[in-house]
Amino acid sequence: MNRDPYRELRVGFTAAVSHELRTPLARLLALIEGASLPGGDPAGALQQMRAEVELMDELIDDVLFLSELETGREVVSLGSTEAAPLLREIVSELDERSERAGVELEVEIEDESLELPLRARMLRIVVQNLAENALRHAGEGATCVLGLRRENGTRILSVRDDGTGVAEEDLPRLFERFYRADRARASRGSGLGLAIVKHVVEAAGGQVEALGAPAEGLEIRAAFPQE
Repeated sequence: MNRDPYRELRVGFTAAVSHELRTPLARLLALIEGASLPGGDPAGALQQMRAEVELMDELIDDVLFLSELETGREVVSLGSTEAAPLLREIVSELDERSERAGVELEVEIEDESLELPLRARMLRIVVQNLAENALRHAGEGATCVLGLRRENGTRILSVRDDGTGVAEEDLPRLFERFYRADRARASRGSGLGLAIVKHVVEAAGGQVEALGAPAEGLEIRAAFPQE
């Protein structure tokens, strides 16, 4: 009997999604039960419940989007986009969130005219996921730089921070679906952001890698061939 590796992958993915959804659901149930007890704080619980629902909504959106990418229904590299304005726009949009996280966001552009081989929507998804990953994990007091440059004939989009960093053995696995390094296991987020980044970048003919070490920060680089 021939084994179907794609069926095994789908079954594993479904199991992982189910597991990831159980955590916010369990917290939501605990909040509901706690709010109904004498002396409970319904107003505070309601705010936390909203956060859990938003987390589940984010997870479902990411699962559906990744499914579209993997089944080929989403065109990734249709045209190209001037990247510098988009990087600045996303930093501006994340200003309030970066302040709450205690992480300073900066932009470092070496070539204002540099274009990347992605539609604007796809490029936005890549940059936003990378920036949000840094806001979640870099740690208070860190600085995160969104960079754009040419290097040895390659176009480089990078997001680097000087925060808590990642163990060397975790670096190759950061792009796996639902994988979280030890320092990030309790973090908020769908666990799919970097997997989406990897899929989009590779579909556009690029490569993505993670560099860093504990207490030395993390850099994620997306490299695209020259035009």
